[in-house]
Amino acid sequence: MLDCPNPPPVTVILDPHDDVVHTRAALASHAPHEGRLTVHPTPGVDSAVALAHDILAALNKPVPLNSHRPRDPAPAWSTAAAWILATPITHLTLLRAHLLTPHRFKDLLALRRRTGVRLVLVCHRRTVQAFLERELRQVEHQIAEASALLPEAELAAPRPPPTVRPLANRWLSLPALTTLKTFDETTTPCRCTAPMATDQDFYPPAIPPVTEAEGARRLHRATAHPHQAAKLATAIFTAASTTQLDTAHVRDLGTDGTTITLHDHGLRQGCMTHPVPLWARPLLRAAALLWSIETGTNGSLFSDPLESKEAPSLTAFAESCKLRPPQPPRPKRRRTRSRTPQRSKEPVATVWPVCTAHYRRSWGIPEPDLMQGCPYPPPHTAKTIARKKNGWMPPDYGLRELRHLR
Repeated sequence: MLDCPNPPPVTVILDPHDDVVHTRAALASHAPHEGRLTVHPTPGVDSAVALAHDILAALNKPVPLNSHRPRDPAPAWSTAAAWILATPITHLTLLRAHLLTPHRFKDLLALRRRTGVRLVLVCHRRTVQAFLERELRQVEHQIAEASALLPEAELAAPRPPPTVRPLANRWLSLPALTTLKTFDETTTPCRCTAPMATDQDFYPPAIPPVTEAEGARRLHRATAHPHQAAKLATAIFTAASTTQLDTAHVRDLGTDGTTITLHDHGLRQGCMTHPVPLWARPLLRAAALLWSIETGTNGSLFSDPLESKEAPSLTAFAESCKLRPPQPPRPKRRRTRSRTPQRSKEPVATVWPVCTAHYRRSWGIPEPDLMQGCPYPPPHTAKTIARKKNGWMPPDYGLRELRHLR
């Protein structure tokens, strides 16, 4: 169980006149990418789970957590703590703190002990409530005036135009997801010291920077459950199958979150350690931290220690993010006499092929590839990549039923 032995003192800011200048100053300090979070609680709601959802919403996570018991606040608070530690968030400012109830304030103090976040409470009253004053006697705290800590902000410079997202609302075709589905069952995890993927001559498909940025944005905002986002992210940067992903445990994630080890007992390329890109590290850290917060045990990294129910499958979650493997080519358009051009329609359902390209001994897999018209994944070894650049593929790569035609 995670616990911060010496969390920073609680800061109580008194704003008796409820000055809009001070509120704007608090909201202007909201910058999750810089470690500062400002939460404006939902008005008219005093439940603890609602406050936890407000914190998750400030972290750009979708709420509520429908896969847990709706009235149980513990999963929401644990999930919020995991994201705060993984992001990381160092300052948490709560507006309308004079409306806090005793149980909500105790949950905030528990969040402070878990994460070590600097808690700032903005009370729009002249004095602190009696129960709040009583609880604050038990923790280190300080009381200040709003004019001292929330001064009137200077005239802000005009906001820069929003970042252009050329791939917004479009399907992203990721070759790494072509090998996601598999025939074989999950093997028992091992405690080996796996070599790096490059030392095993394995190179996952490269992702263009624009596609990587858009995919990372979708995964960070798609779900509040870190294990779902972390599992799909790992599949994207490792080109691993579901059986390989299910072998990862908390101990397989590097202490600094920069590497992840996957096991397969030699069916594909053997147990390998993959580098974790920058955009995926908070997702994997949050998944591991949630296990440390809830149980403190070394569980399966991509499973939920909170035992959520009715969680979507990995392929369904990928489709909700508009992420999928390259699809079969569309049929050619027919020439018509009509001047209005025919618009191509998206397929009704995403095709998820079963590909054995990354198996070390493809002859040992009795089932054939089920590509269903999808293109084969790109080469994954130094030899095949070099020959691909020269304009041809080696005879030992590709669909087995087509190799005699090469």
